[in-house]
Amino acid sequence: MADLFFGGPFRRLLYGRPFPPDWASASATAAMDWVETPTSHVLRINVPGLGKDDVKVQVEDGNVLTVRGAAPPAAAEKEREREKEVVWHVAERGRPEFAREVALPAEARVEQIRASVDNGVLTVVVPKEPAPARPRPRPIAVSSKL
Repeated sequence: MADLFFGGPFRRLLYGRPFPPDWASASATAAMDWVETPTSHVLRINVPGLGKDDVKVQVEDGNVLTVRGAAPPAAAEKEREREKEVVWHVAERGRPEFAREVALPAEARVEQIRASVDNGVLTVVVPKEPAPARPRPRPIAVSSKL
């Protein structure tokens, strides 16, 4: 009998982590990967369910990349209408809203930043200034008055 109750769908509610769960704060900031290549910085941010019109990418204060996203208001209203007809048992996913700020390095070319959304992932490409060429060693002629 205990296996029926504790193995059922309510086990997670009874023995899960206390509310609010640890992931609640992570979903508000959006999971991100930041990769540096020789020519650019590439940021990939999870934006499930959001399209290009739902995400706002901008540079503030010279070198702070700000990314914000929220579900369109029409979708939220449709969901509220559906809530009148249904009974919620568990609501863990929340509304897809997030905000993220990243301080870009000094060599970033902020005027050439590109962003695109594909399959729930926002990809932001920040090109870098080319590294200055290292001067090659060259011999210097030494003169003498002797």
